[in-house]
Amino acid sequence: MLYAKTTAAQKRIDLRSKLNSGKLQQFPGAFNPLSAKLIQDKGFDGVYISGAVLSADLGLPDIGLTTLTEVAGRAKQIARMTDLPAIVDADTGFGEPMNVARSVQEFEDAGLAGLHIEDQINPKRCGHLDGKAVVDLNTALKRIRAAADARRDENFLIMARTDVAAVEGTAAAVNRAKALVDAGADAIFPEAMHTLADFEAIRNAVEVPILANMTEFGKSELFTAEQLSGVGINMVIYPVTLLRSAMGAAERTLETIRAAGTQQPAVAEMQTRARLYELVDYEGYNRFDSAVFNFSAPQQFVTQLEGQSDLKANPNLKANPDSKESDING
Repeated sequence: MLYAKTTAAQKRIDLRSKLNSGKLQQFPGAFNPLSAKLIQDKGFDGVYISGAVLSADLGLPDIGLTTLTEVAGRAKQIARMTDLPAIVDADTGFGEPMNVARSVQEFEDAGLAGLHIEDQINPKRCGHLDGKAVVDLNTALKRIRAAADARRDENFLIMARTDVAAVEGTAAAVNRAKALVDAGADAIFPEAMHTLADFEAIRNAVEVPILANMTEFGKSELFTAEQLSGVGINMVIYPVTLLRSAMGAAERTLETIRAAGTQQPAVAEMQTRARLYELVDYEGYNRFDSAVFNFSAPQQFVTQLEGQSDLKANPNLKANPDSKESDING
């Protein structure tokens, strides 16, 4: 009920353990807190919080328009709903190295297990678009050093994302990955790799965990978990998959309503009321409610309520000395 029982500190320990397990970790992207609960319910290893998704949720493109406050606030809402570790896209760190340091501590306070910081210039753009530009190596290293120095929990994961492959090629990405690890990165996120050989080149260059981004309509082929595991990838994210699926379903339902004048043809494809209630643990709240409101309403009190707006708003309330407040509240 309410929020996850696993502490943020334990989630960070769990993330480190998962990444060292030798098993590929699958992190679908949550587009809201409820979807994070669904990811856990389906047995996945963790939750990813995409900057592109948070931008889209605000109706904005992924070009660095969101603020630290907006991203940290939404990330907290998502992370606290699941016992799984959640990692967040921190873009370029929301400013200069001091801003990067503050970002790390804000995300620590928000309950995240880790984050990744990239080496694009500001304003940035989606990693799978053309025309990207990256900062020089020294600037990229300053961002990672600032992040590593700022964290207060040694288990908080600092991941370095590099977009340099799209600009200078895979060899440059290999060299930058090595330097980022030397600067303090706990893991590497090589963005927009084209082939499994590209991933394998990064894997052979560094000893820290490697993340693969399997986003639809991008530069990378949608490799299977088995393929990625075969070249030594430790974590795979599906950052926008659930948002795209949900928005696609929403669009089709709206078109059905416009065409048919009713949503009835689309109902069979919807999540049922029972399934929604199961995900939000309605029964758990009912048990809590009954345990707290366990007294009986006196007959005199019920009589006084008759004809008043309170009674009208609660038609289940009966003039019964055995009726319980929990019955009134449902």
